[in-house]
Amino acid sequence: MGTLTFDTLKFVKTLEAAGVPELQAEAISTAVRESHEAADVATKGDIADLRHEMRELETGLRHEIKESASALRQGMSDMKFELLKWIIGLAIAQAGLLLAVLKFFPINS
Repeated sequence: MGTLTFDTLKFVKTLEAAGVPELQAEAISTAVRESHEAADVATKGDIADLRHEMRELETGLRHEIKESASALRQGMSDMKFELLKWIIGLAIAQAGLLLAVLKFFPINS
């Protein structure tokens, strides 16, 4: 995260010009500086870096999704082919079974 710059001398001079005694102005300036140092503040640069990282992540995710979709389509195509083979095989077996039944049990007209 970024750091904030704080001009303590200018701050003290501003307080003194407003009528605050020098010791009080210095104490206030020290307190404000310490509070700034303790604050974890994001700078514009931090936000720009975060945006850049998010764009890179988005690009990577889009690429992975495209690869996964392609692999899924290929898998579905392979499954369709396997299913078609089974259906044709079962149809042939069923026709053979029907012919065998008709041979053993002929229908007399």
